Amino acid sequence: MATPQTAQATPLSASRLNWLRAAVLGANDGIVSVSAAVLGVVGATAEGDTRSVLIAATAVLSAGAMAMAAGEYVSVSSQRDAELVARAHAQAKGASDEDVARIELTSPGHAAVASFLSFLAGGIIPALVVVAPWWGARRDLATFVAVAAALFGLGWLSARVSGAPVRPAVRRVVIGGTLAMLVTFGIGSAIGVAV
Repeated sequence: MATPQTAQATPLSASRLNWLRAAVLGANDGIVSVSAAVLGVVGATAEGDTRSVLIAATAVLSAGAMAMAAGEYVSVSSQRDAELVARAHAQAKGASDEDVARIELTSPGHAAVASFLSFLAGGIIPALVVVAPWWGARRDLATFVAVAAALFGLGWLSARVSGAPVRPAVRRVVIGGTLAMLVTFGIGSAIGVAV
């Protein structure tokens, strides 16, 4: 039989991992979505017209944060429905209240809030860097460097919090974000030249 300490450790661990997943996904999406969008605009406009870049950053920040929150809420609600079915099935099979309680219920609201806030926190980094006046014509390079550093930090932090190996976590977020920025900047540049 599990001790009270053991029974408490499992739900806290699962809850922490649920928050971590939502927060990492939201922050990564914020960093990559906003940087890719603004670099596409920088590539397409003459020296990255600040007004157009600011409009793009604001639009992606607001729409992306809401989309992340809604997506997480729907996704985790489906997961919670499955957990409720599992609890009902366990009760029908005569499982003890203690065994039924071990089937943890995730929180769609918590996941939505974590994704919303982490998207904004991640996305504000490229948004602020790209509109800073002191970069001038090099705002594309400054944004690229700032985003690569932010992605490195996110990969490192998520690995440290979860106890996973650091290198694979850092590698996957940095490579994915870098590819997204390069592709959208290239597309923006091609459209800018064509128009």
